[in-house]
Amino acid sequence: MAPAVVDLAEVPVEPPVQPSRTAGRELFGADCDIGTEGSTVTAYCHNGYPETDLVSLHVECDRWWDVDGDGAAVAIGPAGRAELTGRCYKEVRSAWVTHRRPPQSPRPVPSGNR
Repeated sequence: MAPAVVDLAEVPVEPPVQPSRTAGRELFGADCDIGTEGSTVTAYCHNGYPETDLVSLHVECDRWWDVDGDGAAVAIGPAGRAELTGRCYKEVRSAWVTHRRPPQSPRPVPSGNR
């Protein structure tokens, strides 16, 4: 009996490991659904929490010569929605969305406390 031959091009590649969420229920982070159609990736995000979330779409292309994409951060405020898009020239290997909090702006010093 001959061993089975596996075509590696048909084996799905796992996306990069995403950091796990904290054990406690943290009220932060937009929910994002990602879809791929051909070489185009679209992420639909909704922030149901009271803090602004900076989301970025990352696209990894399948071909070695195709440029991967890291999209600019988009601020989604409380109850806000955003649509993020990215693409490859050819096939998409994986896509994911990262989340981060916006930087804190320095608070002005009251004029009487100098």
